[in-house]
Amino acid sequence: MSEASAAARAPARSEAEAHDLRGWEAPSYWPFIAPALTVVLGVIIFPWAYTIWMSLHEWKVGSPPTFVGLANYIRLPSDTRFVESIEHTLIYTALSVAFPLVLGTLSAVVFHAKFPMRGFLRGLFILPMMATPVAIALVWTMMFHPQLGILNYLLSLIGLPPQLWVFHPATVIPSLVLVETWQWTPLVMLIVLGGLAAIPAEPYESAQIDGATRWQTFRYISLPLIMPFLFIAGMIRMIDAVKSFDIIFAITQGGPGTASETINLYLYSVAFVYYDVGYASAIVVVFFALIVALAGALLRLRQTTHWNDTGGST
Repeated sequence: MSEASAAARAPARSEAEAHDLRGWEAPSYWPFIAPALTVVLGVIIFPWAYTIWMSLHEWKVGSPPTFVGLANYIRLPSDTRFVESIEHTLIYTALSVAFPLVLGTLSAVVFHAKFPMRGFLRGLFILPMMATPVAIALVWTMMFHPQLGILNYLLSLIGLPPQLWVFHPATVIPSLVLVETWQWTPLVMLIVLGGLAAIPAEPYESAQIDGATRWQTFRYISLPLIMPFLFIAGMIRMIDAVKSFDIIFAITQGGPGTASETINLYLYSVAFVYYDVGYASAIVVVFFALIVALAGALLRLRQTTHWNDTGGST
């Protein structure tokens, strides 16, 4: 009985589905999203597809492209400059994230306290991140000068020997990180300062009654509660540092030698100095994969970290 009724309903259902398909009409909102889809396809999808196509060709400016398959990608591991540029990029990114996070957090704690002229000093502190990268690079290049720079003069006042800063392979990346830290510590400070301002006063009052020191208050109350804000600040800094180009190029152009040559700078040299468009496209694809991997790792960490009611991680 049930099988017969099911068999009877099947043709009726198929006829209804066919009628729905014949009567299907495009949603009325298509004219509104079509421009956005066109822009996405034209600005994002097509350039990436064309870049991948170029990476499969040997193509130098002035000569026609020749299909070589994965030859450009196979060439990358044996390219010493490319491997070194990855190392420089990872070191530069790690330091450019760690130092602003630490100093920005300390600055936020200082500026969260109440003292005279706090608002004016806050505004003065965030000025570095408002300056243009080229202007910052020119100023710091003069400060890094071994003979005429003010940094070596300041070292001489405290009895330390002069340094070569960006003019020596061993100190060039730490020197560039110094510039990056000076510029972007205020950004971390503003983010963490927002987190500190959102913390209610009751936990601090209870800690004061219990006789907790300032370090204990920060360690067990402030720090757990601002961890979500620190994570956001770290993600922003990672994304910005891994693709840094302008300040490094303006100060060192990847030098001395190739000691500060990141992937971005090496990519620029291959594309616009050696005019090897096909090989440069392969580097772009690998660089994009590196950025996706780093972003994916951070997102994975964010998903696996559960913030409890007090803001701490579990």
